[in-house]
Amino acid sequence: MLDPAVAGGGRDHGRARAREVSPLRLIYILASALFAMIGAVPALAATVTDGDFEVKTTQNLLHLCTVSPEDPRYREALHFCHGYLVGAYHYYLATLAGPNAKPLVCPPNPPPTRNDVISGFIVWARGHPQYLSEAPVETEFRYLTETWPCKR
Repeated sequence: MLDPAVAGGGRDHGRARAREVSPLRLIYILASALFAMIGAVPALAATVTDGDFEVKTTQNLLHLCTVSPEDPRYREALHFCHGYLVGAYHYYLATLAGPNAKPLVCPPNPPPTRNDVISGFIVWARGHPQYLSEAPVETEFRYLTETWPCKR
């Protein structure tokens, strides 16, 4: 007859097994921690201010575009963000109506969705903090021309 400790049935083996974490359990633990951290981010986000709605800087615009859903002015801020960025782009499109117009931005066909472009702008602007104090329209077109340059 085999010794239970040698055969894997002893107490020491049971304790070792209790300390092991299965890969699925580990993924579950890590995912839970990640979702807990993501849930804490809105609580850390600054509340938008009246000054942010003046959009004097790219930082102001980013505050509006990344507003927490718990912010009392969430809808206004998010709609302002979208309206600002779309309005600037539509103005740019209107400037292309002339016979000698040369486009600066050449998006793919089919073009990306508005939400995809705005999400991309947010990521890009955060990755280029040197432009946060500049006029938001300048930063928007830096992003657009870098992301979808036209072939010359």
